[in-house]
Formats: sequence, structure tokens, C-alpha cells
Amino acid sequence: MDDTALLGLSDSLFSQCQAAKSAARSLVTKKTAQKNTLLINMANILKKREAEIIQANQLDCQHAKESGLSNAMIDRLTITPVLIQQMQSVLEFVAGLDDPLVKDYPIKRQPSGINVTKKRIPIGVILMIYESRPNVTVEAAALALKSGNQIILRGGKEAFNSNQAIGRCWREALELSGFHQDSIIVLDTTDRSALDALLKFDEFIDLVIPRGGEGLIRHVVEHSHIPVIKHYKGVCHLFVDESANLDNALALIVNGKTQRPGVCNSLEGLLVHQNIAQAFLPKLYDLLVSKNVTIYGCDRSVDILQNIEAADDDLFHCEFLDLKISLKIVDDLDEAIQFIDVFGSNHTEVIVTEKQENANEFINRVDASVVMVNASSRFSDGGELGLGAEIGISTSKLHAYGPMGLESLTSEKFIVLGDGQVRK
Repeated sequence: MDDTALLGLSDSLFSQCQAAKSAARSLVTKKTAQKNTLLINMANILKKREAEIIQANQLDCQHAKESGLSNAMIDRLTITPVLIQQMQSVLEFVAGLDDPLVKDYPIKRQPSGINVTKKRIPIGVILMIYESRPNVTVEAAALALKSGNQIILRGGKEAFNSNQAIGRCWREALELSGFHQDSIIVLDTTDRSALDALLKFDEFIDLVIPRGGEGLIRHVVEHSHIPVIKHYKGVCHLFVDESANLDNALALIVNGKTQRPGVCNSLEGLLVHQNIAQAFLPKLYDLLVSKNVTIYGCDRSVDILQNIEAADDDLFHCEFLDLKISLKIVDDLDEAIQFIDVFGSNHTEVIVTEKQENANEFINRVDASVVMVNASSRFSDGGELGLGAEIGISTSKLHAYGPMGLESLTSEKFIVLGDGQVRK
């Protein structure tokens, strides 16, 4: 892009960000019923525009296949009538959730005579940067609007036509519901220079949430002048304790690895207690091989399963997003936790155990945004955890940790009520 075009793009983005800030001020005045009506209107418009959306998505999928996009990315990209229905359900569910801005806080009278309380408030303008998944254009905007935030959506080039089609639906819903037209902005450029320009507009944008590959997120973190919620990758493990119900363990491993291997809450690593390895690993091998899963194992596991490939530290760190998994035999629970500390990504960690004390120790010591006992890692999802949807999964602890729902998109301010008090 030449300098003239780049200047024009920057000017256009600047104007859109100004409009976003204005829309954010307007959103603060909207009542819960108005926001819910908007979400229901959007659900109905999605159904009405289903054929148009799917046609746009088919064009994106065709381009993705021609450009050699991975199967995992194409899976995330594809819109079906079932996914349209799921997006409608998300909108309806979010509409039914409590408004996070309507919350009663206790009023505490201080010795000075002032009364102090709090009020939950929107963050303001949120820039959402994401790859491949056009359903994010629905779900992220729904959560932002219900929590009183304006949102700027910058999707990837692979989903451009799909996102623009959904963006037209949002504009129709906003107009029908009496909302500022810039309450949701779906950018019509995927140029990297546009992203870099947006990341400098800290006078307009309050928070950046990148959702995609590790390379994208590191680029955003390195170039942003705006606070960023980070989610680098999902290297999720399952530890099979010596007390585990082995049938349950097999079912959880298969579900966690093979249901949707290309998503961030799929299993990427297995840890197995040494006392059950000889009996358990052959059953695990037969089951995973029948599901076309490639296993990379430590030296001890290769001794037991001689047909698997050897693993090194690079593979133990790897987010495969494919039908591949690493395997490590550990001496005990303590070694399993130490291994997760080194090779985990603070996303989701699972223990399969029948000992409550081991479950408690795992819960207390493992540093991950979601820790599970005897449940599939695939439940690490905003919808499955009762949030309706998620705008992202934070693997850093400021200001949110784990799947981010409505409350994670708000902050608090103090309210002081007095009748003329002065400080002495």
C-alpha cells in the first residue's frame, strides 16, 4: 500500500474510532429491555438472512481451500444452518442473562458522614481482533452490547465475506431497535497496516481482545498502545491419576482430543501415573489409533508403546490443533503438576481421579484459568460454563482469567453520597 492510500486508510479508521467513542456514550443510556430487544431482533434477522450469510461463507470457504488453509481453520470458518441456529440461541440466551450494569451494592456510611457505594460500568470501546470464526461477529458483539460497550470488530481476511454479511445484519438490527449505528463497527479492511493503526488509537479504544493464533496475539501485544487481554494458546493437559476410573479417563481423552481437535480447549497433552501405565497405555493406544490420533511419547511411554513416536520438549510445548497428542508418564501427582507448570499455557487442565484429596491438591496448585476434575476439557467454554458465550479466554490474570462473559466486560466506579461534608 502506497503512502497516499495508507494515509487515507488511517484517516478513515480515525473517523470510525471517533464514531465508536460517541456510540459508547450513547449506549450507557440504554435500558436492559432495549438491549434485550436488540439481541432478539438480531436473532430474527440472522434467520431471515440465513441464505445470504451461508452464500457469503461458501465463497470464503472456497478461497480458504484454494489458499491451502488448514482443516482446523476451515472447520472454524464454516457456517452451516446448525451454526446459524446456535448463534440465534446465543443471542436469546444473552438476552435472558442479568444485566451486569444493574447490580445492588451495599452503602457503607463512613465516620466522616459520607456514604460510599459502587456502580458497575462498561469498559467503553472494545477492539476485537480475531481469525477465521465468523460466529465471533455475533457472539462478541452480543456480549459487548449487553454489557453496555461499543465494539469494533476486525476479522481475518479468510472470513471477510461472512463477517460483512453478518455486519449488515447487525446494522439492520441496530436501526430497527433505535440504537446508534456505530454501536457495532465491522471493519471492511483486513490490511495489517489498518490493525497497526488501530492499536495506536488509545484516546478512543479502551481495551483490545485478540483471538486467534499465537503469532497474531504476540503482534498485537508488541504493537498496542492499548491494554490487551492475552490468550496465546491452549496447551491443555489431562492427568490420569493412579486412582482414576480408567473407563472414564478413556472417554474424557477421546472427547477432549477428537471431538474438535482444531479448537483451543482440545487436549494436547496426556500425563499418566506410573503405577497404572502398563495396564492403561495399551488400551489408550488402541483407542486413539482407531480415531487416527498420532501419539508422541516420552522415553518411558515409548518403552511400553513401541509404535509411537518419541517426543521432545518442543512437542510437549506444542499446540497441535490436530489429531496429535503428547504423552508423558509421571511418578506422581507432584510431578504432574510440575510438568504442567513448565509446559502448560494457563488455559485448561484436567485431572481424572477418585481421590478427593488429590483433586483438591490439583485444584489448589495448578495455575490455569480453568481446572477440571473428571470432566472433558471441551467444557472450557463460555457457553458451557453458563456465560451464554465468551468474547475470549484470558490466560493472563489482569483483569480477567478464563472465559470472559458479561461481567468481565465491565469495571466499577465508586459513588460517594454526602450532604456537605468536608475533609478535616
